[in-house]
Amino acid sequence: MAVLKSTRMQKKVNYDAKLSKLLDHYTQILIVGADNVGSNQLQHIRQGLRGDSIVLMGKNTMMKRTIRVHAEKTGNKDILNLIPLLVGNVGLVFTKGDLKEVSDVVAKYKVAAPARVGLIAPIDVVVPPGNTGLDPSQTSFFQVLNIPTKINKGTVEIITPVELIMKGDKVGSSEAALLTKLGRKPFSYGLIVQSVYENGSVFSPEVLDLTEDDLAEKFANGLSEVAAFSLAINYPSLAAAPHLIINSYKNLLSLAVATEYSFKYADKVKDYLKDPSKFKVAAAPVSAGGSSASAAGVEKEQKKEEPEESSEEEGGLMGLFD
Repeated sequence: MAVLKSTRMQKKVNYDAKLSKLLDHYTQILIVGADNVGSNQLQHIRQGLRGDSIVLMGKNTMMKRTIRVHAEKTGNKDILNLIPLLVGNVGLVFTKGDLKEVSDVVAKYKVAAPARVGLIAPIDVVVPPGNTGLDPSQTSFFQVLNIPTKINKGTVEIITPVELIMKGDKVGSSEAALLTKLGRKPFSYGLIVQSVYENGSVFSPEVLDLTEDDLAEKFANGLSEVAAFSLAINYPSLAAAPHLIINSYKNLLSLAVATEYSFKYADKVKDYLKDPSKFKVAAAPVSAGGSSASAAGVEKEQKKEEPEESSEEEGGLMGLFD
């Protein structure tokens, strides 16, 4: 018994030292759910991440204790943000690579699994219509589950698609038996990224899917809201500065137009208002040229058409009197 206790204690000490070392060297951590992930599958994931990422599993109580002790020793209180995330069957993926790429590699290693009795379905399971390949003696399974079938060429055929299991429901014995007979493995399991830790900040994994265009759009929306808020309360800000300058110019221009006061950028506007014909100076030659050209073209066409019409009329008159 003493040997077993010393062995367990040594394992805890080694685990504590390993986790503390990882916390010192890594500032990026993926918190992943590991439900229904076997040791063989986990080994393949470790091999796929080999290079700049390390997967560490363990009991939540041990990980929480090590994080608290390490935070007290180093004074790094940011790592305490990891403790609320250690709930359920989870593990830690320490990485120095791109978080998006590492997350994609983790999600790639999934294994198809049958629907076992008592499992919570992670997705909806729909049985498609078609031939099942089962002989007519197996129709009892379909009758229990209220699945409409017919016998076609000596085999059972499902007539319409059937929602067999809904997401979040427990898998029953009848559903599991039917899916096994159909040879279907509807579920797939692997490490699922639940949260992302980076330099003390914790955020949702959906953030990793944002592109540069998404970030630019969100920044532009935020900037416009800040500018609108600043203008609404008459509080100057960098976002509202262009609008404030334009509005101030408009006010000064209105004052200059209404009074004898003037300044450089108001002189041209006041000249236009005094002599509106100046607005047409630039457009006049073009329009005049265009109208003259079109008029000339019309005149030429008329000149070409007139002799023909006159000759026809003359010819018609001459033929009439002759």
